[in-house]
Amino acid sequence: MLKIVVLNGKGGSGKTTVATNLASCFATQDLQPTLMDMDAQGSSTRWLSKRGMERAPVHGIAAYERNSRVTRSFALRIPQGCQRVVIDTPAALDPQLMPEMTRNADAILVPVLPSDIDIHAAAKCITDLLLVAKIPRQSQRIGVIANRVKKNTVMYRALMRFLESLEIPILTTLRDSQNYVRAAESGVGVFEMKPYLVREDIDQWLPLLGWLAKKEGTIAGIAPAQPLPFTPATAAPSTPVALPAESASDWEFLMRGR
Repeated sequence: MLKIVVLNGKGGSGKTTVATNLASCFATQDLQPTLMDMDAQGSSTRWLSKRGMERAPVHGIAAYERNSRVTRSFALRIPQGCQRVVIDTPAALDPQLMPEMTRNADAILVPVLPSDIDIHAAAKCITDLLLVAKIPRQSQRIGVIANRVKKNTVMYRALMRFLESLEIPILTTLRDSQNYVRAAESGVGVFEMKPYLVREDIDQWLPLLGWLAKKEGTIAGIAPAQPLPFTPATAAPSTPVALPAESASDWEFLMRGR
């Protein structure tokens, strides 16, 4: 099972966009993903509620909710057969919580927008991951996603200079596309939209998916997998979607050993 944490202390950086589109992609590959929503705003949970029954299933856990009728371990349980857990984290994180949030995570994705404020926030986030969460650079668990990018602009060039200075992998750049807005409104990902509409967007996701596939190979103790040859022409199977489960916030339980 691959655990992926999408994390950035700055609100509006695109964490939910990354998390929901990853979950959508994994669902179309029959990897039985779980999407855990740690953000009290519930954006990922709302996305799941809009997801049609004809779509490939994504198991949802509204981890920001508390339910006194069940134990935390029961509320946060991962379904048997799940091969991918994607965790959408809240904004304004206390750095002291990062060690718990990232414990046993196989990949930590940091989306960054091309603005001076977001660059500053991303620098602090990555510093906290390195110094507070104590994630060594050489572990190659941290990857950066340049989000909502408009190339050939001054801020894009500033963002790329900043990212290159971090010595942290820049996994991909995602363009500023209305396809993500349409996908969020319908409870789908770009991988489930009409191919001719999203070809450019899909191409931008392939380097990230290839990086994650290599993580899976490392965990299994086998040769790293090749980048996924995914195309949006792959249709989602017509199986029911699993609705979000009632759950409570308990990072220590979630990030316990696999």
